[in-house]
Amino acid sequence: MSKKKFLVTGGSGFIGSSLVKRLVRDGYGVRVLDNNSRGAIQKLNSVIKDIEFIEGDIRNADAVFKAAKGAESIIHLAFVNGTEFFYKKPELVLDVGVRGMLNVLDACKKEQIKELILASSSEVYQSPPKIPTDEYVLLSIPDVLNPRYSYAGGKIISELMAINYGRTDFNRVVIFRPHNVYGPDMGFEHVLPQFVLRAINVIKKTPVGLVPFEIQGDGTQTRAFVHIDDFTEGLMRVIENGKHLNIYHIGNPEEITIKEVARKVVAYLGRKAKIVNGVPMEGGTPRRCPDIGKLVALGFKPKISFDKGLPSIIQWYADYAKSIKS
Repeated sequence: MSKKKFLVTGGSGFIGSSLVKRLVRDGYGVRVLDNNSRGAIQKLNSVIKDIEFIEGDIRNADAVFKAAKGAESIIHLAFVNGTEFFYKKPELVLDVGVRGMLNVLDACKKEQIKELILASSSEVYQSPPKIPTDEYVLLSIPDVLNPRYSYAGGKIISELMAINYGRTDFNRVVIFRPHNVYGPDMGFEHVLPQFVLRAINVIKKTPVGLVPFEIQGDGTQTRAFVHIDDFTEGLMRVIENGKHLNIYHIGNPEEITIKEVARKVVAYLGRKAKIVNGVPMEGGTPRRCPDIGKLVALGFKPKISFDKGLPSIIQWYADYAKSIKS
């Protein structure tokens, strides 16, 4: 009996390419729609002969309709991620998010696709009233004038559309919220790659003594990072066993301060950091750590601690820094 055929939007991105490889490994049929604006088809080289790849923009309705034809389920990942983009290109973030979501829903109705798996984000709740944070926390946009919330706004709209279209037009709609996924080749607009590249640069300029390392604010902000391999395992649990009209947090509830992250990055590179407090970014969240109880109930358990996973990303970006200098 042949397995289900998925359309994965945003499938050449960091998370998307990891998922596509796992789906292929598990015997599913896979078609990918991506314009490679932030991803790269090279990320799919190991499985390119096993999938269908359609290059197209999620905002182009015809491209989405073409990609959806014959699919049995859509996993919708296509979005503009990366904190830098939230501040610098909020209109693009919203355009891709909202127009893309409408196109996916229209394609599902047109092609009679009754299953939708939607990628949301931990950004949909800003400063949660409890830590760890479960899926029932109130969602909020604290300040519509702050461009950072373009991303959260687009994700909240997407969740609302998925849930409410899901009541009547789908047999199964499931939403997942990633929490600070990291790993090699994840892009350059996130805190860990930026810390690694900055640390390499500052170490070169500071051959002896403590390495001055500036961070936003005082570094007491916390995050809980989940390695891409653990994340993909958790996402497969959601795809295969998630319940209709349910939301699942995917992460690792190992909370760590940003200043400790900076210290660990510099330490791995063989030096000791002197943390220098900087100006906090307006709209940043003081603490973020997921309650993954619902995902654990589906059989998930994170296996890669932050200390175990961090070397792989540091080494990848250290090698990248060497390659661009050679």
